[in-house]
Amino acid sequence: MKKKILVSTGGTGGHVVPGTIFYEHLKDSFDVYISSDQRGTQFLNKQKYNIEIINTPKLSKNLFLLPFQLFLILYLTVKSFFFLKRKKIDILISTGGYMTLPLCIASKVLNIKIFLFEPNMVLGRANRLFLNFCGKIFCYSDKIKNFPNKFINKIILIQSLLRKEFYLTKPSGDIDKQINLLIMGGSQGAQLFETAINDSIIKLSKKYKLRIFQQTNFKNYKNLKNFYSTNNIENELFDFNENIANFMSRANICITRAGASTLAELTFLNTAYIAIPLPIAKDNHQFENASFYKDQGCNWILNQSELNKSSLTNKLINIIENKNEYLDKKKNMRNFSYQNTWNNINQKIITIINEN
Repeated sequence: MKKKILVSTGGTGGHVVPGTIFYEHLKDSFDVYISSDQRGTQFLNKQKYNIEIINTPKLSKNLFLLPFQLFLILYLTVKSFFFLKRKKIDILISTGGYMTLPLCIASKVLNIKIFLFEPNMVLGRANRLFLNFCGKIFCYSDKIKNFPNKFINKIILIQSLLRKEFYLTKPSGDIDKQINLLIMGGSQGAQLFETAINDSIIKLSKKYKLRIFQQTNFKNYKNLKNFYSTNNIENELFDFNENIANFMSRANICITRAGASTLAELTFLNTAYIAIPLPIAKDNHQFENASFYKDQGCNWILNQSELNKSSLTNKLINIIENKNEYLDKKKNMRNFSYQNTWNNINQKIITIINEN
């Protein structure tokens, strides 16, 4: 009989996308279920996954709300307990975040094996809480900030988790006669990217042949379309659910936030990028993510505090005009990612789960 695995995820795309990748890697060898909070379901195909909703609230700093929220978490832990028992779950894989707390607590009570996943270069708070109780934690590096030395032996290093379509996608080309600029704000903190970089785009369009691919949402779609139409700039706008691998492949340079999944995808497809880390990201983890790839010679970083009408324009022009540095970054990306194959990751994850 196959072991039963529950992948617990939710919240932002940075948690949910890796959760779906774990699901795809494991579904042929195990009976796999997936759980999420309500917010995370926007990143899940409801026809493809049988989703269990565990709608964990984010703990508020408002002391009047805290007792109610703690009671709700207790209720959800009890609900999780009976769900795990009913489904006879053998293994829980948590992709981190406060959303997974009830299931992790219930799994500990039921003595269910727990595996954690930490894609960021700073240990997340939920993962830190359950590190003592997990069997292993899947990571991209063993140099994660705030990681307790006494648990270092629990780290299992894996290559970056990528959706299957990325392995079927042609790598990004080099800058030639046209600049294909991809702009990605991520599922958090995208609003700055809708306005702050407009000046740079206008200046670039007057200097180079320019096409823009920009990730946006329905709310901002009309304003952006009007902006590009008014300035006669070729563009394609897309939302968070479209095939991002296609746009990364067609772009030859990118401006992005620094979520772990996005940087892994850009690096794998050799799409040169400037990372502008989200400054309010917990424990400054986006800056640490970007710094990890910068240390491998794979990107440029521009802090949001440095972002003004000239800094981004100058950075982009410098990259476009200094072709050798640009090509070096792309070469470093290829060298970094050459061992990343679906089969390599698949075999490693299944082996670790079966061994533990």
